[in-house]
Amino acid sequence: MYRWNRAFQPQFFAAIASWLLLQAPAIWNGFPLLQYDTGGYLARWYEGTLVPSRSVTYGLILNVGAPAAFWPVVALQAALTVWLIAVLLRAHGLGGRPWLLLGVVAVLSLISTLPWLTSILLTDIFAGLGVLALHLLLLRPSSLKRGEHFALIALIAISAATHTATVAVLLVLILAAILLWTIQPHRMPLVRIGHGLLALALGAVLLLATNFVVAKQLTWTPGGFALSFGRMLQDGIVKKYLNDHCPDPKLLLCAYKEQLPDDADVWFWGSPLFDKLGRFEGLGAEMQTIAINSLLKYPGLQAKTAVTATARQLIAVHTGEGVVDYVWHTYRIIEQYIPRLVSPMHLARQQKGEISFVAVNGLQYPVALIAMALLPVIAFIAYRRKLPDVAELATTCGLALVANAFICGTLSNPHDRYGARLVWIAVFAGIVAILRFASRLGSRGDIA
Repeated sequence: MYRWNRAFQPQFFAAIASWLLLQAPAIWNGFPLLQYDTGGYLARWYEGTLVPSRSVTYGLILNVGAPAAFWPVVALQAALTVWLIAVLLRAHGLGGRPWLLLGVVAVLSLISTLPWLTSILLTDIFAGLGVLALHLLLLRPSSLKRGEHFALIALIAISAATHTATVAVLLVLILAAILLWTIQPHRMPLVRIGHGLLALALGAVLLLATNFVVAKQLTWTPGGFALSFGRMLQDGIVKKYLNDHCPDPKLLLCAYKEQLPDDADVWFWGSPLFDKLGRFEGLGAEMQTIAINSLLKYPGLQAKTAVTATARQLIAVHTGEGVVDYVWHTYRIIEQYIPRLVSPMHLARQQKGEISFVAVNGLQYPVALIAMALLPVIAFIAYRRKLPDVAELATTCGLALVANAFICGTLSNPHDRYGARLVWIAVFAGIVAILRFASRLGSRGDIA
């Protein structure tokens, strides 16, 4: 027993240190980090309604952690991340080295967005976790223990239930796996694809179930077409459509087409006109109609703006968007439904304006861009050096980042937050590649 404890100690201390590192921003802040959208997730349980892009599933997770000032949520997010990184390192031939795990987490905490994602009350951390979990399930299943298969399926399901954009990115990866199966079935057996589809199906069931329990509606989380309308509004497509079709008694916006802003965020979150017309409830059907008809009527213009939006989103990866000192909606929700947390919330450094991301982005933003740019290079070199697992990891991360840029940039609107929540996986893939290349060189040196 004493020997076992001695052997276990490095793993335990490395895991705990890694776990604490990923909570460091929240610990330093004195309260989990908040963002504009946090209140929207939290309010779902209390208000019993569905609103665009606010997962009820994640809202329930927040409410479970509310009695302890949300610290269990941050702790869970950090723990899942440490566990997944440890499994990934082992799956790529870097396991059994606890201090390496701590070193990787420490580097990621310094040069990537990761600790800011685990420390904030948002769904964002689950985007990257879902991608990497699916990578393991599809491409590295032989390196997994039996229980880990089920745990990864559960993690993918939860990740999918937290955000529709995450579902879309995971679907793209599964479609890529299906394509690989048609070309090289021995490299992608159908059973693996089946496990991936099962995980997404469970995620859909979880989403529908939580929506029904809370809002008594067996439906998907709303918001897709409305957010696409916002991007088209910003690109001038909505005004073009209204100019071509107004007057039309079926289109309420015809009477206000000259008053529409050219910024989607202003329209959704700062427009008295949008409020006057009933917000998403009053304009949801019309925004959907305009978005769909504009897609069909202006395919060339849509394609051009989609390429631009995807490119803009791909490089929009700055850390900390929305982590500001006044997130009024989130404050109002906490004040209304969990008033005992108001005092500790306002004592946090964030609410005092003591958080700045200038220095953080001075390091993390160029690292993120370099890491993304190097992914195809890593994949090419790894294939040449007969390290297919490294090539597959780089390819998975690259495909996920491009898919995320298209989905968020085109179907919604480019934002740094959408890119920052996923770009850390490119940095992780780069670290794994460096370690594997170094290991290969070291083994050749030993042989020599």
